[in-house]
Amino acid sequence: MLARHQADMRAVALSILGHGPDAEDAVQEAVLIALRRIGDLRDPDALGPWLRAIVRNVCRMHLRATRAMPVEAVERLVLPREEPDPAELLERHVQRDWVWHALDELSPRLRLVTMLRYFTQVTAYEHIAEVCGIPVGTVRSRLSQARAKLSQALLATASLAHDDVAAQETRRRRQAEETLRAAGSGSFAEALTDLCSPAVEITTVKGETTPGFGWLLGAMNRDLEAGVQQRLGDLVVGRDVVIWENDLINPPDDPFHCPPTVVWVNFLHAGRVRKIRLVHPRPAGNSAR
Repeated sequence: MLARHQADMRAVALSILGHGPDAEDAVQEAVLIALRRIGDLRDPDALGPWLRAIVRNVCRMHLRATRAMPVEAVERLVLPREEPDPAELLERHVQRDWVWHALDELSPRLRLVTMLRYFTQVTAYEHIAEVCGIPVGTVRSRLSQARAKLSQALLATASLAHDDVAAQETRRRRQAEETLRAAGSGSFAEALTDLCSPAVEITTVKGETTPGFGWLLGAMNRDLEAGVQQRLGDLVVGRDVVIWENDLINPPDDPFHCPPTVVWVNFLHAGRVRKIRLVHPRPAGNSAR
């Protein structure tokens, strides 16, 4: 499907951005957006115009960014749909497994920037750079490489059967929810002991790295004393990293005590968390391109 329409998509990008790497990047980014939203497309005959519209939006976002203007979200481009039937649900799961199989084919350094940029709220290049410990320019370079390699991997594996990632997601979500519940019940230290490697390191939102989980234990206790709770929102599972996007529930009398969200980027080693990087995501309008 993608191979059949890539020529038209590239033509749209070239007409807006001209010849060069920006046009190729726009096509690759549009492919990823289309894969995430393909389940919303009701009319197969509308596929070509839908894909070209996505490319146009990505190109416009690029032009706005180069003019130092706020980047707007890509338009939804589809009409509201009814609840999917079982066949549609099955197809969505197959598509999800296909995408995550292709992601796992990326190298760890390319996989991490891709997960952060496209599947979490940590979309600002500066924050991705902080999480990965690399310059912003390297983030851009790795994303460009990842988009190209991911497009190739998706096309190469489209006809294959892929492992079901739902079981792993369910297990990791249960683990995250149990860990956060333990904070409110007074057993957070025990839960962190089960979750983490003895050599775990915590990197705070200020970029300070401390050995052990003592700092995290103290920070959580201070938040609880102030009436702030963490509740798991979205969760993203990769081969060697699990990302928790936690809502921070502030007390009614102090609604701005904490930012609305904290992201835990959990780096794994031998199945246990070896390093945790905490990030407060920047609002989408402030993301750097």
